[in-house]
Amino acid sequence: MPDNANNSAAHSGTGHRERLRQRLLKGGSEALADYELLEFLLFSAIRQGDTKPVAKALIAHFGSFSAVLNAEAGALRQVRGMGEASSAALHAVALAARRMTRGVVEDKPVLGSWQALLDYLAVDMAHLTVERVRVLYLNSQNRLILDHHVGDGTIDEAAIHPREVIRKALDIGATALILVHNHPSGNPEPSRADIQITQRIAEAGRLLGVTVHDHVIVGRSGHVSLRAKGLV
Repeated sequence: MPDNANNSAAHSGTGHRERLRQRLLKGGSEALADYELLEFLLFSAIRQGDTKPVAKALIAHFGSFSAVLNAEAGALRQVRGMGEASSAALHAVALAARRMTRGVVEDKPVLGSWQALLDYLAVDMAHLTVERVRVLYLNSQNRLILDHHVGDGTIDEAAIHPREVIRKALDIGATALILVHNHPSGNPEPSRADIQITQRIAEAGRLLGVTVHDHVIVGRSGHVSLRAKGLV
């Protein structure tokens, strides 16, 4: 459906839009419910009419506010009332959130701003529908120098090769790294393969002076640190 699908509505919703705007400006971070915040985000693309049905349909379709923002633009357009402009508006918000959290991580030593790193990873990976493997390469001050997307698929030696991971570190002058991947099932508990590949990479790193600080597994229900579990 086009973005102006609600333009023919008898009531343009101007008063409702202004009330939402004032609640947002005066009420703080929890002033609006999730669907109301989506309504507000859609105002710029859907100029007239009631955006509440579209906002509620998006949450019903994708399951949560964060899942809506993490959805691909093409998937957003499958929801009645969503067109190219409204899908682009929500996609831009998601990109802005990723860049904001990434900027916090890039500006500080990673190990000293661990929660910022977890926030960045959650925004970027928690709602992926495929398993994605990344390696965060750090310099001697533990600042991020490369966020490397290794590939998609189950984490094993077919997808991630210990020698290649360490070779990349040496090529770019990294002295440490953090392994990251997500579980699309939502449950971040490590599998036996997760543990085994982590230990192989850590062993390869020890031989060549590259420290594996951690392996973080991200899921919709939270995260698991293999370091915290004593597995690294």
